[in-house]
Amino acid sequence: MGEKKTGNRVTGGVLLFGLALAAILAAVGYRALDGADADTDESPAATPLEALEARVAEEPGDAAAWQELGFTRYGRGEFGAAATAYREATALEPDTAVLWSAYGEALVMDSKRDPLPPEALAAFRRAIALDPADPRARYFLAVKRDLDGDHQGAIAAWLALLEDTPPGAPWEADLARTIEQVATINKLEVAPRLERAQAARSVPAATGAGLTATGAIPGPNAAQLAAASQMPPGEQRQMAEGMVASLEQKLVADPSNLDGWVMLMRSRTTLGQPDRARKALSDAVAANPFAAARLRAEAEALGIR
Repeated sequence: MGEKKTGNRVTGGVLLFGLALAAILAAVGYRALDGADADTDESPAATPLEALEARVAEEPGDAAAWQELGFTRYGRGEFGAAATAYREATALEPDTAVLWSAYGEALVMDSKRDPLPPEALAAFRRAIALDPADPRARYFLAVKRDLDGDHQGAIAAWLALLEDTPPGAPWEADLARTIEQVATINKLEVAPRLERAQAARSVPAATGAGLTATGAIPGPNAAQLAAASQMPPGEQRQMAEGMVASLEQKLVADPSNLDGWVMLMRSRTTLGQPDRARKALSDAVAANPFAAARLRAEAEALGIR
């Protein structure tokens, strides 16, 4: 896990939300959902990156294509190119918080000197204005506090984020380690507060204390994703629909999993199934009336009306 150092300060796990994003995208089979039914002139030997570059060239108004290109470039360590792709996505969908926070993170990782460049900070602030719950924006805005010398404020913000983090979330362990590292460096006592934050996450969501993601929904592993990229388009589509159907069945068994409902809405939208995306929203709200506002906000960001 990467670190960024400045002076005597260390922000551990600065990559955690890039890795978390990768896990989330894998969970919904994002790479298997990129226009599987569309005709293409690409050679079968084209790499996924080449295919994405061709796709954005042919459809420059497709924000999802720019988002995936940004994600792919980020995963290759090409942070400047990732930031460029995410900037295009934010221009096309300026009201989508996750695009702004992804853009900000790519700018952070591309910066050679400034641990939190002004443009990245502005992107995180835009994301948090659109979605106060955006975890990546919350994380990096707390980094800003730490860099400004407000270590207690940074730790408090990270602890609040940890309380809101579903058990088993990909960034959970790294977030806790960041809190411990910053506390150790600055000689602050944090163990009891960290324990309380962890304990608070076990309170059922119906009490209003937090979410109850009762276990992460598994996605394809790296080998499966690599295999999917070599499949003919029709088979990619079939694989994607099978994964989404599996996700839907898991939500029947565990309807309290709010993140799972958001994944389902996103997946149905990406598959070009707006009616089924709206049904997923309706079912999610019916199962979780206490979280209706959040679910509708997530749907709005996905363009589900």
